[in-house]
Amino acid sequence: MSSDKVSRRLAYLLKHANLRMSELTEAALLPYDITGRELGVLNVLVGREPGSQQQAAQRLGIDRTTMVALLDTLERKGLVSRHPHADDRRRNVVELTERGEDLARRANAAAEEAEQVFLRPLTAEAGDQLRESLRAIVGSVVRTDDSAPVRR
Repeated sequence: MSSDKVSRRLAYLLKHANLRMSELTEAALLPYDITGRELGVLNVLVGREPGSQQQAAQRLGIDRTTMVALLDTLERKGLVSRHPHADDRRRNVVELTERGEDLARRANAAAEEAEQVFLRPLTAEAGDQLRESLRAIVGSVVRTDDSAPVRR
């Protein structure tokens, strides 16, 4: 396959776009000592009533083990707190600390700047279209459990 054909493949383009976006985001979040995944967890918790670890994992589409590891890290950093649910002591309730809310606000602003740098080669309209197109694709895939994704 010629290099032109390779560079036109959607898998190639998405992979390399994701790598570039990840590099920019990682650099933007470095001063806040969090990763993009950790910011994702904080964003799931921002402005919500305290919820369970399982609910947060479901919103992000990650497994429970990964969520526990992320929450352990965020708790050590003082950004989230966990405590047993009042009615079901087997469940942990997760919520942002004040420090977590402040850091999420500042880190989101930095991540937004990274997105603007990423989209700089495009017009504003093309950037909006890219975002909406990707949302449509991501939104068309549903996971019913830990099995393979199913298209809607």
